[in-house]
Amino acid sequence: MRLGRHLFNRPVALAPMAGVTDRPFRILCKRLGADLAFSEMVTSNSALFATPKTRTRMDHRGETEPRIIQIAGGDVAMMVEAAQLNESLGAHVIDINMGCPAKKVCNKLAGSALLSDELLVYKILAAVVKSVSIPVTLKIRTGPDRDNRNGLTIGRIAEECGVSLLSVHGRTRADKFLGEAEYETIAQIVQQLSIPVLANGDITTPEDAARVLQMTGAAGIMVGRAAQGNPWIFREIKHYLDTGQKLPGPDNAEKASVLKWHLLNLYELYGEYSGVRIARKHIAWYCKGKSHAAEFRQRMYRLESAEEQLSQIDHFFNTVDETNSISRITPTIPASLPRSGAGLKNYEPVGIAS
Repeated sequence: MRLGRHLFNRPVALAPMAGVTDRPFRILCKRLGADLAFSEMVTSNSALFATPKTRTRMDHRGETEPRIIQIAGGDVAMMVEAAQLNESLGAHVIDINMGCPAKKVCNKLAGSALLSDELLVYKILAAVVKSVSIPVTLKIRTGPDRDNRNGLTIGRIAEECGVSLLSVHGRTRADKFLGEAEYETIAQIVQQLSIPVLANGDITTPEDAARVLQMTGAAGIMVGRAAQGNPWIFREIKHYLDTGQKLPGPDNAEKASVLKWHLLNLYELYGEYSGVRIARKHIAWYCKGKSHAAEFRQRMYRLESAEEQLSQIDHFFNTVDETNSISRITPTIPASLPRSGAGLKNYEPVGIAS
């Protein structure tokens, strides 16, 4: 599969997720095996381009190619402006969000609400593709609801407009995340289109990935919620697809080290105050399923400093290791952390090779 100047064989992608797939998480997932990592959605409203939230979402410093920025909106001119801006900032691919089912997005005639207006879909895709020199990709659902599955029609429109890649979540807008993914619908879309398709929805294990590829004939797969707190899923899926063998999961030493790398990068991007608060949900995901995890999560929600969070992670992962075989992992923490995301310059993250 080709995407711009990049070639991929059976790519495994990180799905765009608002509030999750920021720069630190994209870098982390790529280093642990993801071929593609899509940013959380960036607004196409130019009045918000200068806000801290939007500027942070457009930040891809240090991220390996291809850097994929997802834009969301329902106004043709605004979508064009957003695509051009992100290309000028160094994006290698523009992804268009027509898959988000969130009410606050759909109420603005964006995300999966656009699936109900095929003419507007055409206008947006045609205009954005024409306006930039980099590949444009599209994320959709199978349709507005189960009585109106028009995913194939949207796919044909995308193909006609010159979209390079289509990602399909196997549920309708109305389904949100209920029920099971419709792999048979994705298979029908794959069979009728010449552009590559990524299958998305309910892929939580390496075995799921292999089964979905076989059922749909898709060029690759996209993993979303299953990567939360488990970025190792990408290397495990790729190993299984290549060898048919399951790769052992990370031990507690690796989990602690990678989690702390993740947190340090959150503090760097958002500043200590916001970074500590954003980190809480990630910590909960990393610790899910471990003994005493609920108690640990409650304790972490009361902590207010980066140093306290990092120290407690060491303690937790040493405690839950029954063999007590891992040593304390101490990251290099700068004497003072930024309060507003100004950036950390004097630390060396641990746990992940560049």
